[in-house]
Amino acid sequence: MSLSVQFFSLLAMIGTGITAGIVLDLFGTIVAGCDKRSFIRRWAFWFECLIWIMLGIMSFWVLMMVRDGAWRMYDPVAQVSGLLLYATIFHHPMRFVGRLLLLVVLRPIWLIIRLVYLTIQRIFYVIVSILSFITSPFLRLVKNIGKFLQNKCRVLYNRVQ
Repeated sequence: MSLSVQFFSLLAMIGTGITAGIVLDLFGTIVAGCDKRSFIRRWAFWFECLIWIMLGIMSFWVLMMVRDGAWRMYDPVAQVSGLLLYATIFHHPMRFVGRLLLLVVLRPIWLIIRLVYLTIQRIFYVIVSILSFITSPFLRLVKNIGKFLQNKCRVLYNRVQ
């Protein structure tokens, strides 16, 4: 294996460490932003275990692409150095990019989804209100007939005894 291939694989492993740092930081931010009774907060340990497993699979996939799965002793060191590199250099710019994406992309999408949901909910509410207004005289009539028949049967039953 040439020196350039080894250097490229070292950079790839540092990149997987940086990616792992981004994913774990994002997950920590999501968990911290959730309510204490939420599903994500209660199952955070298991979600984090699942994330670590997925990161391990992703790292091995990168190894398969770069070096046909050959594992070297410096690979974990490169990944840990990638995590530390993220924590020291890339943490604040990525947080800024995350806030920017949240404000520019996710919040408008969430607003549109909520508006569509509320519109559909109001349409159903109006339809149900109209139908209940139209059927209320008939329901009242059926209820009164039921009470009349119930009283009539009670009177007939009492006469038979």
